[in-house]
Amino acid sequence: MSSAETIERFDCFGGSCGVLAIGPGAPEAALTARARLLELHARFSRFIADSELSRVNADGRRQMPVSSVMALLADAVRRAGARTGGLVDGTLLGEVERAGYSRDIDRVLPLPLALALAPPRRPAAGGAGGWELLEVDLEQVLLSRPPGLRIDSGGIAKGLFADLVGEDLAELDSFAVDCCGDVAIGGRAGAERPIEVQSPFDESVLHTFWVRWSGVATSGIGRRAWLGADGRPAHHLLDPSTGLPAFTGVVQATALAPSALLAEIHAKAALLSGPDAARQWLPWGGLVVLDDGSHVVVEPDGMPVVADRSSQAWL
Repeated sequence: MSSAETIERFDCFGGSCGVLAIGPGAPEAALTARARLLELHARFSRFIADSELSRVNADGRRQMPVSSVMALLADAVRRAGARTGGLVDGTLLGEVERAGYSRDIDRVLPLPLALALAPPRRPAAGGAGGWELLEVDLEQVLLSRPPGLRIDSGGIAKGLFADLVGEDLAELDSFAVDCCGDVAIGGRAGAERPIEVQSPFDESVLHTFWVRWSGVATSGIGRRAWLGADGRPAHHLLDPSTGLPAFTGVVQATALAPSALLAEIHAKAALLSGPDAARQWLPWGGLVVLDDGSHVVVEPDGMPVVADRSSQAWL
């Protein structure tokens, strides 16, 4: 395998993204991947009024034709809810907006201050939610849901998009697609890549995982916390049972999984479930950071190697 690596880094999805590629045609493939991620951002940002996601959310019809990617996103939201018993619910857009996340956060509340002001810790709870009301026909590319039910792209979209772009790069020797921390890793050569997990308190490296043919995702409250209109700390990870920001005792969770989408779902579930239950959401390995800055590493216990590495095959 050639050691020359093409690296594209750029701002996208409200943060930093990157494409790393090795092999014949890597420069062209990396540029194409970058263009696709930027195009997906424009189509699925809820902060763009005429994006595809915004138009679908505003559509008053119960059933509507949508693009193939929109159908995959809606299906991923439905499956994430089912997989986690409603703990990961991508239909809480109204609650997220009421918490104060109706636009990009420009003044981030420091994590120690947010924790000092936070309510008593308690694990989040799932249950019935809007995800159960989503119906997706992937063959006919139709979306059905009650009018007014809106989808929040959020982390689920980033994991899905990392996987989709990763599929485009699958014939390269090696690749990594990083969508703001949701990472798809693969390639024909099966080369290992290092994944450094940083502390949300001081950005020190807590642990390095070496992975191949894998998805990795980190979910946390440190980079998007703010002071709400009520003077209380808020962030974008909600307790579905209350619709309020969840302070569970876990401030960050990293999950390894067979796909980036699955890693995103498990990382979010680990954070929301709290310290006692977080580990059960890391069957392929990961890392959990607690309120006091301590962390727990769950070493990988083998990653399935399969022919179909698409995200939908793992939900």
